[in-house]
Amino acid sequence: MTDTSTITETPKPQVSEQIRVRREKLTRMRDAGQAYPNTWRSDHSAADIHAKHADHDVETLAELGQQVRVAGRMMAHRVMGKSSFIKIQDGSDAVVVDDVRWDQVQLFLNRDVLGGAEIYNPTRKWDLGDIVGAEGVLFRTRAGELSVRVSHIELISKCLRPLPEKWHGLSDVETRYRQRYVDLMVTPESRQTFRTRSKIVSLLRSGLEERDFIEVETPMLQAQPGGAAARPFVTHHNALDMELSLRIAPELYLKRLLVGGFERVFEINRNFRNEGLDATHNPEFTMVEFYQAYADFNDAMDTTEALIRNIAAGLGMSATEWEGVTIDLTQPFKRLRLDESVFAKRPDLRGHANDKALLATVCLQEIPDIKPLITWKAGHYLLALFEELVEPELSQPTFITHYPVDVSPLARRNNEEETVTDRFELFVAGREIANGFSELNDPDDQRARFVAQAQAKAAGDAEATGVDEDYLRALEFGMPPAAGVGIGVDRLVMMLTGQHSIRDVLLFPHMRPE
Repeated sequence: MTDTSTITETPKPQVSEQIRVRREKLTRMRDAGQAYPNTWRSDHSAADIHAKHADHDVETLAELGQQVRVAGRMMAHRVMGKSSFIKIQDGSDAVVVDDVRWDQVQLFLNRDVLGGAEIYNPTRKWDLGDIVGAEGVLFRTRAGELSVRVSHIELISKCLRPLPEKWHGLSDVETRYRQRYVDLMVTPESRQTFRTRSKIVSLLRSGLEERDFIEVETPMLQAQPGGAAARPFVTHHNALDMELSLRIAPELYLKRLLVGGFERVFEINRNFRNEGLDATHNPEFTMVEFYQAYADFNDAMDTTEALIRNIAAGLGMSATEWEGVTIDLTQPFKRLRLDESVFAKRPDLRGHANDKALLATVCLQEIPDIKPLITWKAGHYLLALFEELVEPELSQPTFITHYPVDVSPLARRNNEEETVTDRFELFVAGREIANGFSELNDPDDQRARFVAQAQAKAAGDAEATGVDEDYLRALEFGMPPAAGVGIGVDRLVMMLTGQHSIRDVLLFPHMRPE
């Protein structure tokens, strides 16, 4: 027999008085066989009602006699003797028109209309947060508010925890992120942000499909992670007894599809990078990557700019406020070479973009806490100077082009300058939004760069990748000349909704344990 003498019960959490009272009400509902039914069906949303009847006066509504069935969470409750008013909130778009929230509708309850005190009185004891269903006729109150004169009402789901005080929103930011379900309940601005996010993704997808790109799905678990400079999450597959990594990017698989004959492909999905958390980074995040055969990085920049403009137009905006900057989305995006942007800050470096010793010395002057790896070349130091001196000042949309080969292991070399690539990154308000380039399709050049990456990894660069032999084999079958782009969807949403932190555009951001 198992010795249970040392087993102790886990102490039950302390329950507040409000929760205790609500649970007592639930117990009575269970005893009556009325707890958590699933029989209610609505035929109108709050937004439907306001959209169709916002302009109807008392007489028009009376003549129409519009019967509706609605459901939602109880956000306000005023009891006045034998009558009461309940305001419910449903999943409608949280817009405000003429000071009226279109995700809420008012219910008017009268004891006699409902069928007497036996039916009416229990509704007086319902709590904020309870989910109710109601049926009745639309009318306007004496105050002129469009409402439902309720003839039948049901408590559909009991709320056991009290809503945040006054239900005006969560002021504690950490609670908003940890309990997003409550945040969405009580913060209309948050709900609107995520509705906008959904629309942005939809516009992004349709914009690519209109350009004849087809959507595909590639592996999340990869034997050889690649396509970006990042530390992967590593796991073990028991059946195959092999180490796998969550992908850091879908790039190498999407380019395998170019080899196979799909000439325009895209994927909108998650990437995973084992890195820190800050205002613009989360360990899992959403990107769109698209690849087009018989195109170069100039075509890719044109497509990227057009997609962003089209999304903004679809949202009905020509500008957005982000990080204290008014970003004009109607003007052509600026294009500037990376080396020239650094030379504008440090004219003494002009003509020395490949002088490793000089660039290293300047880097130590400009960035005293820099920690270069032994494998760093001139391009690494030039990029470090760009990130320190130039990147924070790129307010309006700007394509930075011609990145050094040293920091672009998958990009095609420029035809005229072998030390730079046909690569770009798009910056807005000092933050990277997109990365793209003419693709490297020379298998021998690609192998040499993979080997350099493997050497950097062996030297301690945790973000360097290894040699992907299967991808090299695919290139040896011949990949058409192409261009590809990756756009950070989360950051794009941040820009278009004016959010400071990536956590404000992720429904469930990663957090430290409570």
